[in-house]
Amino acid sequence: MPETPNVRLRARTDEDLDVLFEIAGDLDTWEERSPEVPRPLTRERFNARLAQAADSGGPREAVSFVVDLDGTAVGGASLFDFDSFARHAEAGISLVPNARGRGIGTAAISQLVEFGFVRCNLRRIHLQAIASNTAAIRAYEKAGFVIEGRQREHAWVRGAYEDIVLMGVLRSGTRPDVNQLR
Repeated sequence: MPETPNVRLRARTDEDLDVLFEIAGDLDTWEERSPEVPRPLTRERFNARLAQAADSGGPREAVSFVVDLDGTAVGGASLFDFDSFARHAEAGISLVPNARGRGIGTAAISQLVEFGFVRCNLRRIHLQAIASNTAAIRAYEKAGFVIEGRQREHAWVRGAYEDIVLMGVLRSGTRPDVNQLR
């Protein structure tokens, strides 16, 4: 049985910026992280985005973490687009290439879900994944997410249209019985 990686979520430090810039500027995975047109990312634009995010504040402000593996930053994870009335938010995670496929994402998304439910009092967390990113979908399923739907040919990814898979997890972990809703 493979050993569970020593993953934790923590606050960002200045030492993490090079790794986070590497992820943000990775054109190979751009479409999986952003609906914007892919383009080279300069350090100045990256720094400006960080400053803008820090200044935004407000009740819908993202809660962002660094994904840390044995003291080294290997990615980022966040909850964003909070709905304080319905008690839900969207989750996102991104990792450097050498951290993928090792259980790190599963551990990080599980911790993010726990934080959202326990510390933010969310009742539901949802996310989106490109259909061809089966490793991510599998990691989300291991963390308790279920596929709730699909947006057909919704994303343009590396020269072709792809489906977006919509996934969610409820704090209760169960769905109401349809017969009880009648």
